[in-house]
Amino acid sequence: HAAVLIDLPHHFEENGDLIVMEGNKHVPFSIARVFVVRAPAGEIRGQHAHKACTQFLICHSGSVEVICDDGKNRITHLLNKPNKGLLIPPGIWAQQTYVSHNSVLTGLCDRPYEAEDYIREYDTFKTHRGY
Repeated sequence: HAAVLIDLPHHFEENGDLIVMEGNKHVPFSIARVFVVRAPAGEIRGQHAHKACTQFLICHSGSVEVICDDGKNRITHLLNKPNKGLLIPPGIWAQQTYVSHNSVLTGLCDRPYEAEDYIREYDTFKTHRGY
């Protein structure tokens, strides 16, 4: 499985715009956890994979570059539109670089936080993937 970009409904109105994220509809799973990260430009976060957790990342403000690595191939996605979400299945190593100052990234997950689900060492990740 690879990471994939998904368009979210984006409604424009005179007094602002609205973006919708419903679990099992726009987000392809039931949402068990939500986290928000704000970081200065140049900061690198993530740098891990999950054994079982699926994530859906949305950059609401600013821009964040997300490198997704399946152990053989590396693809870079630029998240800079609030109506574009990046679906990251389990078994993908992900690293986020915050491109602009105070960029805000929201993560939706199909599982609660489970420390044992994280693979934090790249060599361990490659072994987990069978490489």
